[in-house]
Amino acid sequence: MKLWQKDYTVDQEIDRFTVGRDRELDLELARYDIQGSLAHIEMLTSIGLIEKEELPQLAAALKAIYQEVLAGKFTIEDGIEDVHSQVEMLLTERLGEMGKKIHSGRSRNDQVLVDLRLYFRAEMAAIAEGISELFQTLQSLSQQYQHRLMPGYTHLQVGMVSSFGLWFGAYAESLTDDLQLLQSVFKINNQNPLGSAAGYGSSFPLNRKLTTELLAFDDLNYNVVHAQLGRGKTEHFLAFALAGIGHTLGKLAMDTVLFMNQNFGFISFPDELTTGSSIMPHKKNPDVFELIRGRCNQLQSLPAQVSQLTGNLPGGYHRDFQLLKEMIFPAIESLKDSLAIASYALQQIRIKDNILDDDKYIYLYSVEEVNRLVLSGMPFRDAYKEVGRQIESGDFNPPREVQHTHEGSIGNLNHREVNAKWERIWAGFGFAEIEDKISQLVS
Repeated sequence: MKLWQKDYTVDQEIDRFTVGRDRELDLELARYDIQGSLAHIEMLTSIGLIEKEELPQLAAALKAIYQEVLAGKFTIEDGIEDVHSQVEMLLTERLGEMGKKIHSGRSRNDQVLVDLRLYFRAEMAAIAEGISELFQTLQSLSQQYQHRLMPGYTHLQVGMVSSFGLWFGAYAESLTDDLQLLQSVFKINNQNPLGSAAGYGSSFPLNRKLTTELLAFDDLNYNVVHAQLGRGKTEHFLAFALAGIGHTLGKLAMDTVLFMNQNFGFISFPDELTTGSSIMPHKKNPDVFELIRGRCNQLQSLPAQVSQLTGNLPGGYHRDFQLLKEMIFPAIESLKDSLAIASYALQQIRIKDNILDDDKYIYLYSVEEVNRLVLSGMPFRDAYKEVGRQIESGDFNPPREVQHTHEGSIGNLNHREVNAKWERIWAGFGFAEIEDKISQLVS
């Protein structure tokens, strides 16, 4: 069954190629397709295209299918093109002619747009939860190890004194930037395209503000052509958000792999969190973090993939857009999985004591010594030359202590302020309000 089916049958090879992976991937959209249909039939009833006595029957049938989706009992049958066709077919089978009315005033184009907007919204909420868990893990570790010193590097050369509190806290605060970017995409995505039909609106007197309210969208895509132009552009914005999170997580994974290396030896994990070698009995490999790094590197290419697929297309709908699901859906799952396993593993990290007692790290204190001389009254350039002279002559033996007090430094990590920043951004999503409205719609 195809919603556009007429009096001829499409060649089987053409059908196989054009449907592609849609039956498989559209299962992810099933609950959102039904949410959109529930809002749509309520709107159609308000303008007289569905009889008032029909609405409860249609809604009950759609909600029954919705429960089948949640229970994992919903499938897209062979010969059915997509999720929209499957839902409409089930509705027609169960209610007869009444089920054929639900497509009035919409096209598969705006129907899939709504499905994707609702799906992306829910997945961004899930990603935000994953970021939140990792953020809390990193902040907790930053507080726990705020006084545990470690080397800080530039150019992979020993640079200045750092701390594990500073290291963990840096990635925690970086996640607040990632959350802010995700929220920007969330807001752009959370606009209602329903009623744009095939991109040019409808001659039916649709009440698009009603479906906007029912589906908990923040606003409308008012211009119907603009609504259709959002296909591909929304995915492009989302790809940047996913890549941004991947950039932070990938760097954290790379640092972790590096610091586990025996030449650093700063951190370790329980044996059961590592893997072994088939030939070297001593090996305890950081495969988890290597795979996180690899997945996050893949995410860096996602914006380019989306751009290459959609960037040169003219306005209106094109079948090329179907392939976006094959890029975005797996990327979302990969990122959620990586966030979860990173938080799980880091909660079991072990930090080495007294790292800086090793004399090879003595030059970490050179800047501290320069600053100490400056504070005692020596001009900075003279202090710099004096410490350089001591290092060259082998006389450098400074106090091994640090005196950092400014905001964000070793001695003042501003955990409270970073947490407050996080809370401000989190509140801007409005997750609870959205959940309440959707719950009312489907219950």
